[in-house]
Amino acid sequence: MTRARSVLLAHASAELYGSDRVFLESVIALREAGWRVVVTLPTSGPLVEAVEKTGAQVVFCPSPVLRKAALRPAGLVRLLAETVKAVRPALRLLREHRPSLVYVNTVTVPLWLPLARLSGGKVLAHVHEAEDAVPKPIRLALAAPLLAAHAVVVNSEATGAVLREALPRLGRRTKLIYNGVPGPAGIPPDPVEKLADPLRVLLVGRVSPRKGTDVAVEAMALLRRGGTKATLDIVGSVFPGYEWFEERIRALILAEGLGDSVRLNGFHREVWDAYRAADIAVVPSLVEPFGNTSVEAQLAGVPVIVTGAQGLPETVDGGRYGTIVPAGDAAALAGAIRELADNWPATREKADLARRGAEVRFGVGRYRREIAGTAAGLVGQ
Repeated sequence: MTRARSVLLAHASAELYGSDRVFLESVIALREAGWRVVVTLPTSGPLVEAVEKTGAQVVFCPSPVLRKAALRPAGLVRLLAETVKAVRPALRLLREHRPSLVYVNTVTVPLWLPLARLSGGKVLAHVHEAEDAVPKPIRLALAAPLLAAHAVVVNSEATGAVLREALPRLGRRTKLIYNGVPGPAGIPPDPVEKLADPLRVLLVGRVSPRKGTDVAVEAMALLRRGGTKATLDIVGSVFPGYEWFEERIRALILAEGLGDSVRLNGFHREVWDAYRAADIAVVPSLVEPFGNTSVEAQLAGVPVIVTGAQGLPETVDGGRYGTIVPAGDAAALAGAIRELADNWPATREKADLARRGAEVRFGVGRYRREIAGTAAGLVGQ
């Protein structure tokens, strides 16, 4: 099997959330550039079908995935055991396909980085995480495997800053490539001429403490107390292991008397219908290295409010294309929603400007060219 233009891409998840969808765009980019593409995943899921539609091959291989549980003694022991078991299958896969490039997506599958370097090919890491709130030794441990990569792509300036602070040596090999986010198919949406009554607010994302789901619900309660009629649709499923948080959200909804206005809709593979039915989108994350849903809202022509968390301000160009509020501040979020609604002509104008800007800054064509160019540069083709 030839090494020419062959790439093995390793990813931690087979879902279709943010980093999964960006990973799919990387697969498409390399396929379009003529690479022979093999994708390795630890489990099956909806991403598999999407990858196979590109003409890439999918191979399942056990791989330890870093989770928060690994920070506890029992979790660390389990992670080490999984790592030992995964070494032989990973080396077997590398020997079988002999890729000239190994592309490792996210820092949550670090085993592939040193093994790929030992295999003799070039190694490209794509980092989507910016864990700046954990102790410095943990940040160093997360960043250290990236030293095995010949190049490191980051999805935002914020992500790059976290890596460089943890391990300055990574600075010289780090390259910023903003995510490519596909927009709605067909003709661009017309801006909403008149606000709905009640006002329709949308949150697309995991039901998770990091995503600020509770902050959005609290903001809805504040709007109601202030006399603003509004509904909130939450589109996204709970992250496995965080079912307790979904129960907390349901209890909060009931406690605030919001059962008639806040809806948990679960995961939707396509989100454009939800955006078409929304007046305002919110991204109330406490941690967000980039923020695909902010870009999706802009591409849908929906005014967006984001927090100042990590890379989110970059998605709205520091406030030019959306409103920025402090993370974790339900009162500020409620106030921003009310202000957008009260100044609707200016809000609509800004949303239209944001849509046109997002098509350029975060277009999939630009992303695919930059990813394919980075990969080709590493192998000298």
